[in-house]
Amino acid sequence: MRVQAAVATQSQPFLIADEQVTPAQQLAQLHKALADALRLQILRLLKNESFGVLELCRLVAIRQSALSHHLKVLAKAELVATRREGNSIFYRRAFITDDDPLADLKRAAFDAVDTLEIPREQAEQLDQLQQERSELSLSFFQKNAERFSENQGLIVEREHYDSSLMDVVEGLGLSPAACVLEIGPGEGRLLVELARRFASVTAVDNSKDMLDLSRAAIAADGLSNVEFLLGETANARETLSGAADLVVFDMVLHHIATPASTFRDVAALLKEDGLLLVIELCSHDQDWVRNSCGDLWLGFDESELDQWAAMSGLRFEQGSNLALRNGFQIQMRVFRKHAN
Repeated sequence: MRVQAAVATQSQPFLIADEQVTPAQQLAQLHKALADALRLQILRLLKNESFGVLELCRLVAIRQSALSHHLKVLAKAELVATRREGNSIFYRRAFITDDDPLADLKRAAFDAVDTLEIPREQAEQLDQLQQERSELSLSFFQKNAERFSENQGLIVEREHYDSSLMDVVEGLGLSPAACVLEIGPGEGRLLVELARRFASVTAVDNSKDMLDLSRAAIAADGLSNVEFLLGETANARETLSGAADLVVFDMVLHHIATPASTFRDVAALLKEDGLLLVIELCSHDQDWVRNSCGDLWLGFDESELDQWAAMSGLRFEQGSNLALRNGFQIQMRVFRKHAN
């Protein structure tokens, strides 16, 4: 086993220095990482989401230098991992692999940490932070609804992956009587295709302006089998829990403040054996998309999507990637809800 050693900052993760570690040292590092209440708090906060250094400082109310020490200890024990988002570094729980000799101990530790209650003040800060993320995305679409295609085209033109997407939809083998939800339908291009193929379709969007664009597209096509819900996946759960055969996210997840929580909502929305189809950007370093396209996240690694799905009771079924000439990559991944 090789460990990471260095200091993390807002723009620089822990640097890796090769250092062979004995099994006894691995075990000691793990127990050291878990032998601190604040580090347990950090792991609890990272259960469902990833956070930047400054966000974590705000949540646990400590200085960045002190937080960096705790993150270093957690990283050496391979309990947290990092991903770069432009000039910032975001932290998440590390993925536990079956070949990790301490896998059982780490899983047991995470299970125990997850039973800890988040203090009220911290929970309020967490809600506020997530609300700020959501409002940032919503504000962008309220101001730029009429320029949606233009902004989206800066990253990817729909024509570049439309045929591949529809091949995936057709290959799912769903009945025409299926109930389908599209989250964040944009101008309604995919929504129209779904409504042509399936008896019952629901469009869910937290932007009234974007939902109006989708409604206009459905009306222009003469379709009447689409319901429109203003809100987010959490709102959809209130009326559509267990109703969907298929839920679709088409280039939407990078606009969502809490993607991991969204996967849990989707699991609740799906029928047993129902499917989730995610079309999303692969992880990239093009930070300009935040201001130009309203992106909250710079794409996602496949492993992140797979972990969030697994934590929500969804099993990976199939996936493919499509490279674009401008350097971006699109991933299409299908997940199935586990039967109880």
